[in-house]
Amino acid sequence: MDWKLKKKYESLLEQERGYVKKVWGTYNTVCLAFPNSYRTGMANLGFQAVYKIINEQPSFLCERVFLPMSCDDAENITGSAEMFSLESQKSIAEFDILAFSLSFENDYPHILTMLSKAGIPLLTKDRMQGFPLVIGGGIALTLNPEPLADFFDLFILGEAEVALPHFTRVFEDARRLGHDRSTLLKNLQKQIPGVYVPGLYEVKYRADSRIDGFVPREADLPQKIKINHIKDINSYCTEEVIAAPQVEMGDMYLTEVNRGCARSCRFCAASFAYRPARYRSAEEIIASIDRGLVKKKKIGLVGTAVSDHPELIQICEYILAQNAQVGIGSLRIDQINEKIVDLMKAGRIETVALAPEAGSQKMRDILRKDITQEDIIQAAELLIEKEIPNLRLYFMVGLPGEEDSDIDAIIDLTSKIQHSALLKTCGKRKFRRITLSVNQFIPKPQTPLQWFALANVSETGRKIKKIISAFARDKQINVISDVPKWNYVQALLSLGDRRVGEILMAVHRLEGNWVKAFKEVNINPDDYVYRRKSLDEVLPWDMIDLGTSRKSLISEYKKAQVLSEIHLS
Repeated sequence: MDWKLKKKYESLLEQERGYVKKVWGTYNTVCLAFPNSYRTGMANLGFQAVYKIINEQPSFLCERVFLPMSCDDAENITGSAEMFSLESQKSIAEFDILAFSLSFENDYPHILTMLSKAGIPLLTKDRMQGFPLVIGGGIALTLNPEPLADFFDLFILGEAEVALPHFTRVFEDARRLGHDRSTLLKNLQKQIPGVYVPGLYEVKYRADSRIDGFVPREADLPQKIKINHIKDINSYCTEEVIAAPQVEMGDMYLTEVNRGCARSCRFCAASFAYRPARYRSAEEIIASIDRGLVKKKKIGLVGTAVSDHPELIQICEYILAQNAQVGIGSLRIDQINEKIVDLMKAGRIETVALAPEAGSQKMRDILRKDITQEDIIQAAELLIEKEIPNLRLYFMVGLPGEEDSDIDAIIDLTSKIQHSALLKTCGKRKFRRITLSVNQFIPKPQTPLQWFALANVSETGRKIKKIISAFARDKQINVISDVPKWNYVQALLSLGDRRVGEILMAVHRLEGNWVKAFKEVNINPDDYVYRRKSLDEVLPWDMIDLGTSRKSLISEYKKAQVLSEIHLS
């Protein structure tokens, strides 16, 4: 192992609090992999939760590994030909299980990089008995695992708290009984809800390259992978496990307050993937806060609908009463009131994020946001009146039925918010900045908008440039956005089927050259990205049953379609 990498790992561990290091030799070993930087991975609460769950199993050892980066910064090191775990500096090829946690589709190519660096065959069919069992989980895979099907032995989809302990028991029994890899995978598929072994299912295609169906290779395998959601999230504690100072939001102790969202915005994958909306009790949250206050003086409340928690005000009041700060990622615009803003101000919060998502009412109606321009202006004015100096506004472009007038509406709404800020402050109080986060809408699997196509990235880029140009000379408004070409890649990896794995293989071989990979592989990526799907076709993710009926998704899609067509007319 490279001595510089070893010193870097030792330095990181010296700064951490809460990591687990068990002695090798008596445990089933798991390396938990995050296919991005240490800084990003350690800020992921789901990643930390999985680390805790596995290490709590008496006969299991879990360590971590992250993507080596090309820059020699505070959390990364270059020059290593292999991949080593953080805790024991063991090659990840030595572990029994290599488990990837995946939240973002654009991290998919990094998986192949990490496998290759470790000397692990990329394709499942090429791995013999001596290689780690490669498994994956996370929101991105729960929505659609198919683009990675050829690289993973199995997926654990949905919420991990129940499935992971069950998985470890079956795995341990298989080793004790001497089962081979094939027998183990079959038992896992048959015994554990949410487990999906893609090698046990054949994808049938029609002559026009559309999917005809998924066929189990054995008669007693489930026809669909049913995802079971935890009914009582108070039974599980999802909170920061390892305090790591060099990570995003490293000054905050993170604790989960809810899962799911009752709003059901048509574009929101998290709302449909984590149904129904569930809220952790104030008593459980406060107990977690007390544990966090021993480590840090700022508490980050995490969830898909934090501002909908019925006892949010009492929770925030408790944190402030302990002379600590409250951190909340964003607030629902229609939940902002004087009480919650006063609490945020008392907690010394200087930036509040709001998500109008669209500038015009018709676009917000298509998304089912259920907020008006008046709601947005009133929320912004209240924050400004209470001397919150920075606002961050989230908008999407490239929405179904969008026209240039809808882009003008984003510019107009932002200008109105700025104008209100200047009127409210009258030069007596400092209002600093509005940050616009403008990104392309990407249709997500398992949502009502999954049948829509991605808007042309060049046209979307033009619209984003229009917004940037509108505020180019305004030092008080800053516009940030993603690079449009990567939105195309994200859409491909989000909406693709099993054949997209061939493109990923080519991208890996060509060291990240997507343009050349598209030319070399005999697959048309536009067919996944720029084609509106028909309602009767089999979609790549139809193998996964999240509990929301296709009928209800179609109903919501048709409502959005009608609104978008009215807008275009």
